[in-house]
Amino acid sequence: MALSGKYGKIHVAKIPEDEPVFILRAQDKLALPIIEMYRVLAVFHESGVAPALQREIDVFRAWKGLKKIPD
Repeated sequence: MALSGKYGKIHVAKIPEDEPVFILRAQDKLALPIIEMYRVLAVFHESGVAPALQREIDVFRAWKGLKKIPD
């Protein structure tokens, strides 16, 4: 479980029930640039998460659904 301010309690493996999370959806026009910036920061800080972030970037970029500014 995890706790999202917008979506309430959600099930995410390995995340405690009371830990806040922030969700980016592929329909959000701002999500892709945010993930790209996060990847840049991860590379700068020599974090091993950068390759996984690149895979997420590729998946978000390939998603063909409707995109909108978040509400």
